[in-house]
Amino acid sequence: MPDLAELAQRFAAHLGEARQFSRSTAESYARDLKAFVAAMRAQGIEEAARVEPRHIAAYLTGLREAGRAPASVARAASGIRAFFRYAASELKAIGMDPAAHVRPPKPERKPPRILSEQETARLLETPDERNPSGLRDRAMLELLYATGIRAGELIGLDVEDVDLRLGFVRCAGPGGRERFIPLGKAAAEAVGRYLREGRPHLARPDKPERALFLSRRGGRLTRQGFWKLLKKHAASSGLDGVSPHSLRHAFAAHLVAGGADLRAVQEMLGHKDIAATRMYAQLRRPSLKSVYESAHPRAR
Repeated sequence: MPDLAELAQRFAAHLGEARQFSRSTAESYARDLKAFVAAMRAQGIEEAARVEPRHIAAYLTGLREAGRAPASVARAASGIRAFFRYAASELKAIGMDPAAHVRPPKPERKPPRILSEQETARLLETPDERNPSGLRDRAMLELLYATGIRAGELIGLDVEDVDLRLGFVRCAGPGGRERFIPLGKAAAEAVGRYLREGRPHLARPDKPERALFLSRRGGRLTRQGFWKLLKKHAASSGLDGVSPHSLRHAFAAHLVAGGADLRAVQEMLGHKDIAATRMYAQLRRPSLKSVYESAHPRAR
């Protein structure tokens, strides 16, 4: 009978090769699946064919009871379902998909914290531009806010993906979908200065690198490296709750508040469904009371 751990390793390798998932999602699925396999082994279940729907449901319930965030539990459920679908449909390693009818719990959707324009400016101006790393960090933050791209898309950029003359960035999102996003003046200036004065000092002559943003060792900056830098700059600017997605949220919310067309914002964000983009319009919608008080002649 197919070994559960072995199939999980094959699935992890498949995730790395498939283009239907972003790298971040693939890594998260692999971690979640590793924990699921360990939990099954603790119950004496070594073969994939022995896993039943009740085992999966009990595992997800255990995650919820352990205090895992609803979004994390939902992601774990999605990863488990994708794994068993792959094992049953593509590998033909098991006859029945035990996760086919397991529905992930719907995570409670809390509106994201949106940085104000003043907070955003404070964060963007934090890096020390007197050194190459500071020039790089300023360029990264400006680029994130100017384009709304994801952190994974940011570190995946190569030098040739940015056209400063035309003012566009070419970005490959999840599934390899390519999009072109306008680049504002402030971001273009920050990236241009980094390319002229910062990147040459980070690059290694003996190790050519196409990546736009380099680490101190001359290689492509990693997601973890960027996350550490962002936390450092957020702390320096006195901001709490800042994540790699914060500038993406700010980009969208500030555009919508300024009157930008939702379809255009959807295209720039790379959202498949405009419902995901509509959230930003709802966040900026004034309350009925404030509308009444500002508009009704007898309200004041």
